[in-house]
Parts: sequence; structure tokens; C-alpha cells
Amino acid sequence: MNETIRVAVVDDHPMFRDGVISSLRADANIQVVGQGASAADALHLAQEHLPDILLLDLTMPGGGLDAARAIAASCPVTKIVILTVSENEDDLLNAIKAGARAYILKGVAGNELARLVRAVYQGEAYIAPKLANRMLIEMTRAPRAENPLDQLTEREHQILELVASGATNREAGAHLHLAEKTVRHYMTNILQKLHVRSRVEAALLAQKAGLGDAR
Repeated sequence: MNETIRVAVVDDHPMFRDGVISSLRADANIQVVGQGASAADALHLAQEHLPDILLLDLTMPGGGLDAARAIAASCPVTKIVILTVSENEDDLLNAIKAGARAYILKGVAGNELARLVRAVYQGEAYIAPKLANRMLIEMTRAPRAENPLDQLTEREHQILELVASGATNREAGAHLHLAEKTVRHYMTNILQKLHVRSRVEAALLAQKAGLGDAR
């Protein structure tokens, strides 16, 4: 059985956004979990839903690039896909540097967009063919904060504190009224933010910071 890909779409043109959502929903393995029209909407959707893929326009209130940077820093588990009319090479390079995994031009057909979403979900990078001569796959990571725990959202702090107290994902979910799968998704995001490989390392880091008495 194919995994369901959870997608959010942010574009300030309602008719275009509706068309994108309709095209994606035609694919049985893609679930649209949210939509918005601004950089603030994009960041909220990313933090609230942690979608697998976030489709983001460049030209929107608040700026698509600023949204991409903020999302790459706060939600590294979410893969950012730029969907834009801009063929400007600087926009392309800035989008890659901001953390985008793909740069797609808005003339793409609906079934092709769904295919590209699946490809990005599986770990591929993509740049529109006509811009491929400027391809620069520069893996960008948010710079480490002096205290990596400062990068966590309030919800992530709650989950990490429970894990540091010895709670399983199921127990943490029950305590916070979240599904176990949702807690696992958050933990993946936490591990990436803290640059650690396991929940044990994350728990040790949290305990050193004085966390671990949540239960």
C-alpha cells in the first residue's frame, strides 16, 4: 500500500490555489491538509500540521522566501516546494539556499505536479528543466543555535520533556491527546533540529538542559 503524502498549499491567488488543490486531490495518495495565502499562513500550517510537502509561491504577502527560511528552520521534516511563475535565476538560487527541495514553474500540468510531489516526498530534488543549467543543489541547514533546544516549538518541547522523562511515543501521545503517529512525526522533526540520531540522544540532551520531569 502506498503511503499517504500530506500536503499544504500556500498561494495568494485563490483560483490558482483551488486548481492546484483539485489536481492534487485527484491523486489517491495525496491528502491536502491545509491551505493559505501568506507567509504567516505558511509558517502556521507548517508548525500546526507538519505536512510532508508544502507548496509555496514566491510572491505573496510576507514573501515566499522568508516563509521558506522560517519553515526550513522550524520544521525541517517538511519538504518545501516552490511553485512560481518566476524564471529569474536569482529567485531560483535564493529559493534553494532558503531550503527548497524543488522549484517548479506554474505552467506544469496537474498530473505532472502530482508526480513531482511524489518524487520530492521520496527524497528527490527537482528544478524546472528550462532552469536546469543553473542547478545548484546546495544543501542548506538552519545554523545551529547556541542552544539547539531554542529551535523547538512549544509542542516539541512538551514531547521532548515527556520523552526525557522516559515516556514512550504512545504514552506521550496519551498525555498530550495526540495520536502515536503524530508524536513519531514530531520526534523526527525534533531529531533533525537537534542534530541527533536517536530519541536516546535527544533525551540526554534534554536532561542536560534540565528537562525531564513532565510526568
